[in-house]
Amino acid sequence: MDQCPEPVACSSAARTYRAIFFDLDGTLLPMELDDFLGPYFKSITSFVAAQRLDVNAFSTALKAGIEAMVSHEDGSTNYDAYWKAFFDHADRTAAAWDDLITGYYEHEFNLVGKNVSPNPSASCAIETLAAKGYTLVLTTMPMFPRRAVEHRLAWAGIDPARFARMTSYENSTSVKPKLAYYAENLAACGLAGEEVLMVGNNTVEDLAIATLGADAYLVTDHLLDPVDFDLSTVKHGSMEEFAAWAEALPECENPASCLGSGVADRAATAAVLAAHDANGTEA
Repeated sequence: MDQCPEPVACSSAARTYRAIFFDLDGTLLPMELDDFLGPYFKSITSFVAAQRLDVNAFSTALKAGIEAMVSHEDGSTNYDAYWKAFFDHADRTAAAWDDLITGYYEHEFNLVGKNVSPNPSASCAIETLAAKGYTLVLTTMPMFPRRAVEHRLAWAGIDPARFARMTSYENSTSVKPKLAYYAENLAACGLAGEEVLMVGNNTVEDLAIATLGADAYLVTDHLLDPVDFDLSTVKHGSMEEFAAWAEALPECENPASCLGSGVADRAATAAVLAAHDANGTEA
C-alpha cells in the first residue's frame, strides 16, 4: 500500500463516531460523473445491441427504470421499482433480462473503468479507519446492482470487504438526497445521526444526512456544489487532507454493528424519521 500522509491535528476531539459513511463517485472514486455516465450508457446499449435486441426500446425502458428509482415512495426496493417501470417499455419475453443484465455487470461493465487512476489517499483513509475500528458504510447512490458497486470500488483501489454495508438497488428503497435513504442506513446499523460522519463531495446529496444530526467532511477534489454552499461551515479538504485527518482520529471505542447487505427494517427506518420529526427539524 502507498504510504499514507502524516496525521494532522484533529479538530473534532469533542465529537466521536461509531460509523463513517462514504460516498463513492467523486469521493473515493476520482471520476467525474459525466466521464462515467457517457461510457456507461454506450457500453450497456452496445451490449444489448450485440444480443440482437431492440436498442431503442431498451434505452427508453432504462430511462424509465432510472426515473422510477428516483421518484417511487412505496417502500419497494429500487430493484423492484426499476424492473416494474422497465417492463412498461420493454418486451418481458424478449430475453431473460435479469440474467442478461447480471452477465453485463459481471463482465462488460468493468471495462468502463479501465482508464480510471485511483487516488492512493482514498485507500489509505479506508485502511486507516478500518484499523482504528470504525464501522464503514458505503452510502453510494443505490441505482446499480451490488456487483457494479464492487467493480467501482475496485477501480478506486479499495477492498469491498472493508465495508459493513454497501448500498445498491437491491437493498435500498430510496435514493439521495431523500432523508429516507439515510434513515434506512442509520436504522440498518442501529445508529443515531449524531454518531455518524458522512464523507462525500456533493453539497446536496451527501450533506442531506446532516439534517438527521450527522457530522460531515466534504472532499473537494471533485466537489459538486449546485447550491453555492458555504464550505467554511463544514470540515472539508482534498482526499489527501482527509486521509491525514483520519490518521489523527482516535480509536473507535464503540463501533456500530450493521446488519450487512439486506434491506433495512421498515419500522426501524420509520423510527429514525419519527425521532427526526420530534426534534422539530424540517423533513
